[in-house]
Amino acid sequence: MQPSTDVLSWTNQDPRESQLFNSWGVLYRFSTVVNPSGQSTTTLWRAVRTNKEDRVAKLEWAANGGLGRAVIGKNAVPMADLVRPDPRYPGARMFNAPDGLSYRWRPNPGSPDVVLEDSAGNTVAIFRPTRPTRYQIGDVYGELHFLRNAGAATITHPPIMDTVTVTAMLYRFCQAFGL
Repeated sequence: MQPSTDVLSWTNQDPRESQLFNSWGVLYRFSTVVNPSGQSTTTLWRAVRTNKEDRVAKLEWAANGGLGRAVIGKNAVPMADLVRPDPRYPGARMFNAPDGLSYRWRPNPGSPDVVLEDSAGNTVAIFRPTRPTRYQIGDVYGELHFLRNAGAATITHPPIMDTVTVTAMLYRFCQAFGL
């Protein structure tokens, strides 16, 4: 029987230049480059097998370093649409996923965790900040937990999991830079 939670360790305090890995190796990698005109672009890569990655998303940051445009698969959206403030919950951010449903990242009262809730209010993923821990791959500052059997049980399916990973990174970015 498969475990009900998949945990990815997340390197680096700056999520724009980070890796998410588990005991099998690196699953996701964010890589940011700055072109000669100063435009920053972050690419999210997903490992598909040893030494083979697919581009999942490209995040084109605004000229001032703020939120710009995200291209996930073939869909281009303003990054702000992936981290819309939810007026019902302080610090919460909402997005619509490829399954057509609305999801919400929000602080978990009484803990440092940030939970991802589906449209029915089920917690389907958790970002848990950790004390910096050194690994061969890099220093880990948090964990991204995917609750495999929660809600509609689709959280670990690639289009959803990819979008969750992008929005978790954008949530961390917004929190770090007060956006």
